[in-house]
Amino acid sequence: MATKRDYYDVLEVSKTASPEELKKSYRKQALRWHPDRNKEAKATEKFKEINEAYEVLANPKKKEAYDQFGHAAFGSDPAGFGGFEGGPSTQTSRQGPFTYTYSTYGGESPTENPGFDFGGFSDPFEIFEAFFGGGFRRQTQARQLVRYSLNISFLEAVRGCEKTIIHKGKEKEIKLPAGVSDGTRIKFSDFYVSIDVKQDETFKRDGYDVLVDKRISFALAALGGQVEVPTIKGNIKIKIRPGTQPGTLVRLRGKGIPHPNTSYKGDQYIRLIVQIPEKLTRHQRKILEEF
Repeated sequence: MATKRDYYDVLEVSKTASPEELKKSYRKQALRWHPDRNKEAKATEKFKEINEAYEVLANPKKKEAYDQFGHAAFGSDPAGFGGFEGGPSTQTSRQGPFTYTYSTYGGESPTENPGFDFGGFSDPFEIFEAFFGGGFRRQTQARQLVRYSLNISFLEAVRGCEKTIIHKGKEKEIKLPAGVSDGTRIKFSDFYVSIDVKQDETFKRDGYDVLVDKRISFALAALGGQVEVPTIKGNIKIKIRPGTQPGTLVRLRGKGIPHPNTSYKGDQYIRLIVQIPEKLTRHQRKILEEF
């Protein structure tokens, strides 16, 4: 497999380049290598490479991940966490947008590089046309395909589902793979479907990871015990270690969102919110004062 070039080298900019410098370099190179203008055999691949680099570096969140992990940010687990068996292991570290203390429970590790998002990067010609106002057209049948928008729930997106659309006056059954994200575009035989995923009150998505807030009592945080938490596959019980601090994240390996058409799955993080009682009985107050 060919080694990917550094995205900064692709766009010929430094790591400290401003958004305007990125945009200026992108304009110059995209115009130079657009296949409608450049007939060299390598033009199409160069054009895709330029758009791939710009899509990452022009997005603050993707750029942050790339600066920290390189191309591995969009592949298998970049932080290299190993699995743990036989109970929780507490650590402090950073992964993605989080810096946190967490407890890890055993689970399977990713076995395949999932790549970046479903179906790879966005259509480079669409990026280009949005950037330059549609001044160029790619002469392919794909540009003329009908497109539909489909609204689905969060759980339908992460678990996969089947839907019916009306195409050319006829009902068409389509299957959406588990793990599709908001904005995903899927090509079927002679049409495209763009996915709009509704927000969920319980689950928050970050890439292929899931974040859930769980409120626990002051007593449970101090003394430890068990609590039931929701996952995308149903409720499970986890252990709360004695002395758990507010904001602690418990990491459930492999309990996150599956990457479409691979065996890779993200993780789920349970953020523990400790509830401090607002009113105490005399007996409770006395016990706390003695403590």
